[in-house]
Amino acid sequence: MLGLTIFDWAAIFLYFFIISFVGVWFARNIRNMHDFFMGGNRFGKVTMVFFSFGAGTSGNDAVGVSSKVYTNGISGIWYQWLWLFCTPFYWLIPPILRRMRILTMGDYFEARFSPGVGALYAIVGVIQLTVNIGVIQLGASATIEALTGGAIPRYVSILFMSVIFILYGVAGGLGAAIITDFIQGILTVMFSFMLLPLVFQAVGGIEGLRDKISNPEMLQLVAPGEINLFYVIVLCFNALVGVVTQPHILGNCSAGRTEMDGRVGLTGGNLLKRFCTIAWAFTGLCAIALYPNLTGKQTDQVFGMIARDYLPGVAPGLLGLFISALVASVMSSCDAFMVSSSALFTQNLYRRYWVKDKPEQHYITVGRIASIVIVVVGILFAFQVPNVPRGLEIFFSLQAMMGPIFWLGLFWRRTTPQGAWASTIGSFAVFVLTSLPAFQGWAVQNLPEFMLWQEKLRLSWQMTFYLTTGFSLGILVSLITKPVSEENLNRIYRCLYTPVKKGETHIAPFTLPEGVEPGEHKKLLPFKNIEIPYPSLQGMIGFVIIWCIVIGMIFFVKQVV
Repeated sequence: MLGLTIFDWAAIFLYFFIISFVGVWFARNIRNMHDFFMGGNRFGKVTMVFFSFGAGTSGNDAVGVSSKVYTNGISGIWYQWLWLFCTPFYWLIPPILRRMRILTMGDYFEARFSPGVGALYAIVGVIQLTVNIGVIQLGASATIEALTGGAIPRYVSILFMSVIFILYGVAGGLGAAIITDFIQGILTVMFSFMLLPLVFQAVGGIEGLRDKISNPEMLQLVAPGEINLFYVIVLCFNALVGVVTQPHILGNCSAGRTEMDGRVGLTGGNLLKRFCTIAWAFTGLCAIALYPNLTGKQTDQVFGMIARDYLPGVAPGLLGLFISALVASVMSSCDAFMVSSSALFTQNLYRRYWVKDKPEQHYITVGRIASIVIVVVGILFAFQVPNVPRGLEIFFSLQAMMGPIFWLGLFWRRTTPQGAWASTIGSFAVFVLTSLPAFQGWAVQNLPEFMLWQEKLRLSWQMTFYLTTGFSLGILVSLITKPVSEENLNRIYRCLYTPVKKGETHIAPFTLPEGVEPGEHKKLLPFKNIEIPYPSLQGMIGFVIIWCIVIGMIFFVKQVV
């Protein structure tokens, strides 16, 4: 039965029936665009933790990390841990985004700069999430192909996953995504750690693993190869710059009832993912001993190979439940990406430029149609990517294209729309230029050895070039162009310094509801054009605690290997 038993198929179909039912059932709560695209701000801390975990975690992550660890050693953990040093900042970001009182991140760029910059972000954001939908499904389909010994080819599993999450996501919007992500998140955590005792027993524990891995560099957290210290630093900085411009992050921060729900949800969900990354990395490390000499796309299948070979001996139907959890983790990311990107298209392109002043139900329908189209394009992209790590590299780069101008616009009042255009176009131009084969050939001939890896420019140096370009052009062009009006800036910062009250209703971007008094305009630095809020005690205590957790995780992995 395509490599699976009757118990496996029963577990798979039962799981997807439940998920589809929950998602469609939630559709009855959709009354307006805010309900569909932002879940109506009705979720608590635990639900938000698993939503952030689910939206930011997929089987693709497990596939990518285990594949990279198989080829690079334990330093491949940084393929997901590149976000590790960003995690403490996640405690600080949610109040900022929630206080904007926006429906999409495009609303921020439109209000802070101009409608044109808002449209530019909408286009970049839709492309970014469409790419990620494709990459995520590519990773999961590779694992399913390995689990079934090739009986279920990649295109079949991709189409099946797409139909399911389109069904409940199009019906119930972000609220359906959050509820189903809660269920799917629990399964993802469970199966992330279930394989570990099985593979450790097979290789003879960590001591046996050391004996079977002859190259000592494979057991170094920072190795001299591709993933060196500079790589880790640059990719962490790139991630921090770009995280706020990932369209779905707004939902992670703002779908909760309060600012604290957003803080706990975003930070807790991502810390949970960092713990799961440890399990994926050690699974990939054990695969080096269990499946030597894999090459090419075979390395994407190591996670699935281990599940196929070791889970059936534990209990009947467990492999089917594992596949359900894997597919669930994919859908829990793709549904959030689908809704967020359709919100950008509907709110910041369709409603802004093409069809105005229609009833809310009209725009909800458009959002549903856009969701389907975006997923279809993502599927087409999935079939063009050579492997999962390469797909992740493209996503890492795209996410930061408008990051520099977001931070400049937030903290520097002098930033202008012209600076925003120059920063974004300049960053993208440098990314495209440095990706061309002609440039790669020139780089090999003319650049120093430390900037190259396997006859091409290192990803870390490519990111250094386009991030430097983005910040530099944003500053220089803003200095020589007309400033944004003080009236518009004051409206924005009045909202950013005013905490959101529980039960506060959404009216319009950067608009305080009636009866809400503006908060105290208390800045950290006494410069007119610098707008860095004075940190709260709650913010600083949480920031320090999370740094302690991050350092403890690194120390733990280092001690084990």
